[in-house]
Amino acid sequence: MGSAPSGAEPNDTSGGRTSPIPHNINSVTLVGFVGADPEQRQARNNGSKFTVLSVATQRSWKTAEDEWAFKTEWHRVCIFRPRLAEHVATAIKKGTHVLVEGELVSSTYERPNGKSKKSATTKITSWSIRADIVRKLDRGEPQPEAAASASTASGQAPESSEEIHY
Repeated sequence: MGSAPSGAEPNDTSGGRTSPIPHNINSVTLVGFVGADPEQRQARNNGSKFTVLSVATQRSWKTAEDEWAFKTEWHRVCIFRPRLAEHVATAIKKGTHVLVEGELVSSTYERPNGKSKKSATTKITSWSIRADIVRKLDRGEPQPEAAASASTASGQAPESSEEIHY
């Protein structure tokens, strides 16, 4: 039985080559529509301002009856970088098509189960995305189908984007 090449993990099949993909990565990319105007908030611990966005994504699939089904997922996006947070608060509005890049972050807090002082508490974990990049996607047409067909016919890209990255 042979041994693994120097620098390789025992179950590594790359022959000791380094992988371009890190072993641990926390990266999220969302493309969706903003569900409400951005909210500016202030952190309790240090008083710094941040902006919160609610972004909707939708997935679709065909059912056994050959009908299309849809499910909308809502994502809480927090922007802590001061310049980016300020820009998002002024430039992004409800209904804006956005691309968000960042990382998934969890927060855990306890909530009492009852009204009595001795009642047990429940730990609740909420998830949000800490955004590093928010890109406003502008279709230039009110209807996405019309924009895609018109730009495809003319040979132009269907959408332009304004990247907000501070």
